[in-house]
Amino acid sequence: MLPRRTTITIGAFVLMAAILPRGVRPTQLISMLTLFHFPAPPAEVSKPRPQIVAPKVPDLDIPAGSLDSFYASLRRGRVTRVLHYGDSPTTADSITADIRRLLQRRFGDAGHGFLLIAKPWAWYGHDGIRLDAKGWQIAPASQSRAADGIHGLGGVSFTGGAGAVSRVGLPGADYSRLTVYYLSQHDGGTFAITAGDMKIGEVQTAADETKPRFAQIALPTGAAAIELTVSSGRVRLFGYRFDKDQPGVQYSSLGVNGAQIQMVLRYYEPKQWTAALQHEDPALVVLNYGTNESVYPAYVEKQYPDELRKVIARIRTALPKASILLMGPMDHGETTPPVLEKLVEIQKQIAEETGCAFFNTFHAMGGAGTMNRWYHSEPRLVSADFMHPLPAGAARVGELFESALMEAYQ
Repeated sequence: MLPRRTTITIGAFVLMAAILPRGVRPTQLISMLTLFHFPAPPAEVSKPRPQIVAPKVPDLDIPAGSLDSFYASLRRGRVTRVLHYGDSPTTADSITADIRRLLQRRFGDAGHGFLLIAKPWAWYGHDGIRLDAKGWQIAPASQSRAADGIHGLGGVSFTGGAGAVSRVGLPGADYSRLTVYYLSQHDGGTFAITAGDMKIGEVQTAADETKPRFAQIALPTGAAAIELTVSSGRVRLFGYRFDKDQPGVQYSSLGVNGAQIQMVLRYYEPKQWTAALQHEDPALVVLNYGTNESVYPAYVEKQYPDELRKVIARIRTALPKASILLMGPMDHGETTPPVLEKLVEIQKQIAEETGCAFFNTFHAMGGAGTMNRWYHSEPRLVSADFMHPLPAGAARVGELFESALMEAYQ
């Protein structure tokens, strides 16, 4: 097929030849054609590339790019680690256990994640894990905190002398290795790990430099329980991580009783916390605080916003590629305190300002008065303090959170 301009020219030539008087020579006809101007076809206009717009998901705000690292990690089909920091509900793996279960059902189970050495609180526990320990001096960052601010990844420091022991029963026999988080120090002692009757590792914690370290130990095939014993001197430990040799999600529940955002800022020594965060290399960090702050209206109004910004900045510096999500507090009280709604709005604004995702738990679960309704529902969804969800209530919050994340992911 001839080009459009050529076709028009030939057609005009033939037409003029047919209608002009006899005797007009072809050269004259060609000269006459030059009087006509045939504009060139419009240049091909490049269309602008469509902008990637964050999906609109109820109760989940996603500033552009804020969850890219998390979602990209899930798509790659490797190990995706999530660190979920929170207050008292997460000390019993409440809510986080349900999120872990749902994500692992979709993407695979890469292991349980982080676990403390012993129970700082009687109700501390993780779903499917048996934990029994004795002989430890325990220092949570929210209470009888360590003077040097070194509280490890999970916010609690454990010091034990010879004979201190920690026993862990795993939720299956398909774990391949464990990591023990400890502090090397000048006068550090030694601890040993056994699985059944087999000694599988021994770690000498004495060193010239006081520094967080991580001892990785292979588990024998089929091991479903381990025991850690201090064999000599005094050691300082922080927790375990249990891994599987397969892709999937690891969801670490890092709750501290009575925790507030100021605890992280004021009582987590920055260098050691940075080292612990970088060792995990998480795709997503969730900050799930606000309930304990909401009983101090003046603090929420004046100091809280800047302290939240500083904690976010500290995580960004340690983990520049990780996604960060602020998970708002649940409703609490027979009557919702007015400051709670103010705090939720502050979190939402700061999340947008700092490029973090934000899940509005308060609104997703029903808004003001929800805990009162939950207490009088059948079955009951919250305990008599109108604050701590019962298993069915925790499952509901976990499902709301995971559903929003996955709706945006899809």
